[in-house]
Amino acid sequence: MISVTGSPALTTERLTLRMPAARDWEPIAAFLTGERARFIGGALPRDKAWRAFGHMVGHWVLRGYGMFVFTRRGSDEALGMVGPWFPEGWPEHEIGWSVFTDAAEGQGLAREAAEAARRHAFQNLGWKTAVSYIHPHNVRSIALAERLGAVRDAAAAFPGDGPTFVFRHPGPEARG
Repeated sequence: MISVTGSPALTTERLTLRMPAARDWEPIAAFLTGERARFIGGALPRDKAWRAFGHMVGHWVLRGYGMFVFTRRGSDEALGMVGPWFPEGWPEHEIGWSVFTDAAEGQGLAREAAEAARRHAFQNLGWKTAVSYIHPHNVRSIALAERLGAVRDAAAAFPGDGPTFVFRHPGPEARG
């Protein structure tokens, strides 16, 4: 098993954010092969989901940071992923998020996790700006970006051929 020395674990009032681990494969596979993946390119066959999972873990190895799995404090059940993301070909640093199940929605968990991950990107990774790439029909994700204070930037580039909205997060100087 690969370990990234010094990979951070972040905690919030209700959550722990940690690097993905082998034990997260099944919840991530269920997400990536299911209907909930419709806004991130669509459901994948299980073998391609495995490659995507490897991409998530490999991002940590190659960049030294990546998407965190978030869990409730005191539990290790993976509820979703959130965090800094900048694979080859991305025009800008992204704060991304995905919630794995309906049961983890509507409780402010994704917002709490995204705020912690964004704070980490600005304070610990030295990012000066960040965006979130969101499918135009993903109304829950758009609402979360807006609750986080991000505003749509129609002039910003995005990866792939769309459709994609780009939401620009307030930089560290704007939030104090």
